[in-house]
Amino acid sequence: GRRTMHMAYDPATKCVLAATGAGGGHGIFVGMAPDGTMLYGKDVPTEIWKSPDAGETWTHSAEGLTYGEGGPKIEKVWHIEPAHGILYAGVEPAGLFKSTDGGVTWKHVAGLREHPSCPSWNGGNGGLCLHSIVVHPDDPDRIWAGTSAAGLFYTADGGKTWEPRNRNTRNFDVVNKDNEVSGCVHHVVSAIAPREGRDLLYQQNHFGVYRSTDAGENWQDISAGLPSDFGFPMAVLPHDHRSIYVVPLDGNGRFMPEGKAAVFRSRDGGDSWTRQGKGLPQNGAFFGVLRDAMSVDTLLPGGVYFGTNTGEVFGSSDEGDSWDVVAGYLPPVLSVGAAVV
Repeated sequence: GRRTMHMAYDPATKCVLAATGAGGGHGIFVGMAPDGTMLYGKDVPTEIWKSPDAGETWTHSAEGLTYGEGGPKIEKVWHIEPAHGILYAGVEPAGLFKSTDGGVTWKHVAGLREHPSCPSWNGGNGGLCLHSIVVHPDDPDRIWAGTSAAGLFYTADGGKTWEPRNRNTRNFDVVNKDNEVSGCVHHVVSAIAPREGRDLLYQQNHFGVYRSTDAGENWQDISAGLPSDFGFPMAVLPHDHRSIYVVPLDGNGRFMPEGKAAVFRSRDGGDSWTRQGKGLPQNGAFFGVLRDAMSVDTLLPGGVYFGTNTGEVFGSSDEGDSWDVVAGYLPPVLSVGAAVV
């Protein structure tokens, strides 16, 4: 009865990590416990799972994964991110946790929810969640956290203090000129490019696709050339920080525009886009792709993969030039991860 929101691979420990939470609505029957007890959504524990052997065996822990007595109940773990020997977890209601012992115990990074704006945070359609975590590859104290729908936050001191990073993003037709705590981030990815002497970030927002060349202090809208500025996932090739991928969706129905499946690729950091649909269904493809359901690998040429809410997984071994079906007839795919092992 658990819903796996995100899976990740930690190359340092060679472990597969899974972030889980209640499946379906809280009043919906989701399965049977080993002792025969009927479980409903509200009864399913929120846990983080780990496998050292590619899924053959699993352990799990939720020790410390709490806001404490009097705090809100944690409903889901939305994202898990390994970095610098630390595991980070983003949860709902929006907050950040970390583990320094491989996921055995967890500690609340309280500084984020201590931001004075926290009482005014509101959730998106999926709930008030922290779903994107970017840790600078050279400095573990620098972390970006993306939420729906309180926008993006940044810390330079390991999580003690945080500041918003939302300047020039849109909320409907209003441009955030004053870097307010506002906006519905859908996904944030990093492309730290030291050779260019700058911190390069990209984000898919509810209202546009954006690029930042200054660690998120300012954002530039790069949606021009896309059939829709709405979507959820985003990915960047590890070996080419200007090759980025998005999946534009119809913002009303949250499906592929006109039912024609395509991934859009940019080779110049979002200055221009090309439609990559060879091998994908071009009729009746009224499916969506969720925020963690697209991934890239570290091969040359790079592999790109995405899953749909109708249970298909598609893959490209040539950086999006052509696509094949990897798997079908699955439940809704919430997360796709790729690792070279």
